[in-house]
Amino acid sequence: MVAIPTPGMRVVVRYRLPSGQATDALGMLISADASTLVVDGKRGVERIAVDTVIAAKEVPPAPAPR
Repeated sequence: MVAIPTPGMRVVVRYRLPSGQATDALGMLISADASTLVVDGKRGVERIAVDTVIAAKEVPPAPAPR
């Protein structure tokens, strides 16, 4: 069981694709329930099934643009 960070935090979530490969979603965790995580990142809003999550953790805010 993976501990899911608190919604409203910036997170990285590693999850398994249907092909079996793993990928990451990086952005704000909008919501989390027993079945789905919703992450808003550069690729847009991603809905991730909890049973595909390999790891999840809070990350620091993005650096300011130069």
